[in-house]
Amino acid sequence: MFEQLFQQPAVIARHREGPVSKDRERFLVHCAALGMSNESLLNYASHLLLIANRMNVCEEQPFTTQEIETAADLWARRQRRRGRSHSRNARQRFVQIASDWLRFLGRLQAAAPNYIVGEVALRDFTTFMRDERGLSAYTIRNCQKIIMRFLQQFHRLDRPFSSVSITDVDTHLEALGKRQWSRASIAASARGLRTFFRFAAEKGLCSMVIAPGIRGPRVYKHEGLPTGPTWSDVERLVESANGSTILDIRDHAILRLLAIYGLRRQEVSQLRLEDIDWQKDRILVRRQKQRCTQEYPLVPSVGDAILDYLQHARPKSHYREIFLTTRAPIQPISGDGLYDMVHTRLKALGIRSLRYGPHALRHACATRLMAQGLSLKHIGDHLGHRTAAATQIYAKVDLAGLLEVAEFSLRGLL
Repeated sequence: MFEQLFQQPAVIARHREGPVSKDRERFLVHCAALGMSNESLLNYASHLLLIANRMNVCEEQPFTTQEIETAADLWARRQRRRGRSHSRNARQRFVQIASDWLRFLGRLQAAAPNYIVGEVALRDFTTFMRDERGLSAYTIRNCQKIIMRFLQQFHRLDRPFSSVSITDVDTHLEALGKRQWSRASIAASARGLRTFFRFAAEKGLCSMVIAPGIRGPRVYKHEGLPTGPTWSDVERLVESANGSTILDIRDHAILRLLAIYGLRRQEVSQLRLEDIDWQKDRILVRRQKQRCTQEYPLVPSVGDAILDYLQHARPKSHYREIFLTTRAPIQPISGDGLYDMVHTRLKALGIRSLRYGPHALRHACATRLMAQGLSLKHIGDHLGHRTAAATQIYAKVDLAGLLEVAEFSLRGLL
């Protein structure tokens, strides 16, 4: 591996003769298999030699994170004494690469877990949601975030979980309001906490009066408007990714899927190679909420964008998911990764929207379909809504239809 990275014989010899050269080379081969670029491999090789010289890695003892931090601090101080430029990022790079390498060798000692008050109850509740209620992984993950946010705040009070009170929950929800959370988001947190404390009370872990006493802000049905950019802005967004770089090619295909089909971010991130039938021009989407699959015709512009990505930009990988990360370690792009991509591109274009993630494009898709005269039933089917009620909010943006209702006269009927 060293011969592939370096050309000068003296540099190759230095890496070969350095401490634990075989272990360093094995790790570099592993990084290359994950899709790491040649530039990153060169950087890793240099850092690994530095780390091997600064830490006593010849022996087989495990290392703790604290020992790695100490070695990084000693190296940083030595750099400053020698008058060499040094940044916090360089120290963090030392820690990161050393941790990754030692973890690969099985010599990184696991840190003691940070215990959070109530986490045992959360684990049991997670099992209940998965095994008893049969909730989807996406729903469980969102509920876990809501509960963990409360438990982390309660943990600072240094009290046992059994002492939690309705006042603690009210204080938490009030804090969310002070952080400018919307009423809908606070209400969702209240519902999640209510379900959790009902479960905990049944297990005898807390008071029975907490769950019934949790009250979130009132949210009126369909009180707001769909929060997405205009279709002209969506077209600008898609066009902005019409470049020749690997990142643009991938993002262009993703943005077309989000805009044309109105897919949720998890539905895009979980698309697999076998979900596209190129012979019949069909695409299969897994609907998490309905726990079913839905087949769509493959729009030519979407098919061309995906094919361009598969042929010219997708890294070689054993993963079956279509869209992968562009940096090592190569792996399927996550829902959060999709959010960051859309958010960054919308902001860069100066597009104004109340939402800046993939869901904004879902709203824009539905609003466009409404403007084209499609019925709420057709729009709901296209978006994969479970009930017609989920689609009714888009009736509020059908200005032509609302004007017809406003101008309708009942005089002849009275």
